[in-house]
Amino acid sequence: MAYLNLNRIKLQENFQFLKERFQEQNVSWGVVSKLFCGNRKFLKELIDLGVDEIHDSRISNLAKIKELDPDIQTVYIKPVSKRNISKMVKYADVSLNSELTTIRWISKEAQRQGKVHKIIIMVETGDLREGVMGDHLVDFYAQIFELPSIEVIGLGTNLNCLNGVMPSTDKLIQLSLYKQIIELKFNKQIPWVSAGTSVTIPLLLNKQIPKGVNHFRVGETLYFGVDLFEEKIIDGMHGDVFELYAEIIEMQEKPMVPTGIIAANPQGETVKIDESLFGKTSYRAILDIGLLDVDPKYLIPEDGEFEILGASSDMLILNLGENHKNYQVGDTVKFGLKYMGALGILNSSYVDKLVK
Repeated sequence: MAYLNLNRIKLQENFQFLKERFQEQNVSWGVVSKLFCGNRKFLKELIDLGVDEIHDSRISNLAKIKELDPDIQTVYIKPVSKRNISKMVKYADVSLNSELTTIRWISKEAQRQGKVHKIIIMVETGDLREGVMGDHLVDFYAQIFELPSIEVIGLGTNLNCLNGVMPSTDKLIQLSLYKQIIELKFNKQIPWVSAGTSVTIPLLLNKQIPKGVNHFRVGETLYFGVDLFEEKIIDGMHGDVFELYAEIIEMQEKPMVPTGIIAANPQGETVKIDESLFGKTSYRAILDIGLLDVDPKYLIPEDGEFEILGASSDMLILNLGENHKNYQVGDTVKFGLKYMGALGILNSSYVDKLVK
């Protein structure tokens, strides 16, 4: 069976690197755990780092976090559906919100549960995912700041996740100004300006974060050490916290061109024939992992001598050329992972998850 390794030491070092950078600029932060898809073993690794605030987009994952450590502050990071409000209020201490109607429902449910629920109002800053339009923000706040059992603890924004709009100092200054306007108009303190996610970290490292911005929500850079502006590993961080190993279950020398009538495969793809490959052969390996687990485009082969030819639902096909390294049936092949690849693997019940 294919398996995924989480390297505990590299995760710890990435966490410490980020912790020190945030402390230098007096910025608080929470760790986004949605990549783990509720895997208790990996969630415990996060908790053991000393994390005191964990964010997730699945209520069931927040419930597991509360079971592991009730004292951790949990944050629900997407707009909640009406039917899930009761569970969200039970397991999330904080939630990100941008709908008046939903916040009123949350207020009623928090009263019923005898809780004060904290919210971060999400503000639209250009990427056009969730968020209140800036020119509506004051009116929006006016309708919720006195709701019972609701405490507004921050203004937040999200960038790059839908249309690829990148954060900038100007956008973050605007968010900080919204906070100042609301505090002056309503004589209320809003503790957090939650500037964003991993994509904003390069601005932090370059000392380009406005002073008013004091909170981050970080996942991808913690796990992959990546600078999302330049698509490279940040100096001092690790890009290989996760490693995927898949086993060779068939190894054969085969023609490089399929034979017979070509139609679309189950993925709706039609193979294009390269006539220059007629009559040539190569060694092909089949691995015990497939599209049900991960999209091949998110795999990073450690061995640069082979190419990924494609995948079916449960098998991945490699071209090993002349197989200079003498791979055999039963050998394992190692891959690095991009974020979406790791997400697919962690959401698959068919791949073992290990910590080393």
